[in-house]
Amino acid sequence: MTNNDKNIFSLGGDLPVRRIGYGTMRLADGPGAPTGAEAPIWTAPADRDAAIALLRTAVEAGVNLIDTADAYALGAGEELIADALHPYRDGVVVATKVGVVRPGPTEWVPLGHPAYLRQQAELSLRRLRTDRIDLLHLHRIDPNYPLAEQIGALKQLQEEGKVRHIGLSEVTVEQIEEAETIAPVASVQNLYNLATRDHEAVVDHTAAKGIAFLPFFPVAMGAHTGPDSPVAAVAKEIGATPSQTALAWLLHRSPTVVPIPGTSSAAHLRENAGALQVTLTEDQFRRLSDGV
Repeated sequence: MTNNDKNIFSLGGDLPVRRIGYGTMRLADGPGAPTGAEAPIWTAPADRDAAIALLRTAVEAGVNLIDTADAYALGAGEELIADALHPYRDGVVVATKVGVVRPGPTEWVPLGHPAYLRQQAELSLRRLRTDRIDLLHLHRIDPNYPLAEQIGALKQLQEEGKVRHIGLSEVTVEQIEEAETIAPVASVQNLYNLATRDHEAVVDHTAAKGIAFLPFFPVAMGAHTGPDSPVAAVAKEIGATPSQTALAWLLHRSPTVVPIPGTSSAAHLRENAGALQVTLTEDQFRRLSDGV
């Protein structure tokens, strides 16, 4: 279900969010730590005050979907959100994830034992200082446990009133359909951007079913955003930045897409939020789609 405003999507049919959220994964670690896919996301941010200020800036800029995970800095990411935003103003939606353990700074290991998932959700509730998680994603499906048991654990939390909506991450259409035999799926969070489009079928499926699709790493860097790229050419035509143009492509791709770009810069955050004001023609969308 979508709102009449094309820039608003109703998660699960009852949580309206602006279609540019904020992914908090990068609010971690200290100066000199690797960035991008190599970032450890292992410790709380070195400059905690700046991170808190950035989260508050996001909400002031109209961003009302804040995405995190219990695995980000071993829970410190959730604590940071609570320190910055609690008590949460009306309309702010916090999404978190359970189902990945961090034995070390370079390890992300799926763990889908139902009791573990429920325990982690309880810890997330405490760290976020809330009685109910707006949107809880299964961070990764663990092949060592039946999917029905993993989704069943989240459904139990939902029935107890501790979780409002359930989501999945890095899944296929078949896995979404299997999960939905256990509980409704409100959102799917997969890697997807102009340069990485392995999940086209999932984007189409979620659009058809009215499920939110939250692409992470939505703005891919590299040659496709270079000065001679189709992204740069279209950005010049519409008076936008390349990042805004890449986000506008995602927004155009499907009405249920809600990108969650992450940044540690207030200027970039506002720039990303401004992508909601960027409109592509069908020709520009096609050129971007075909030109990467």
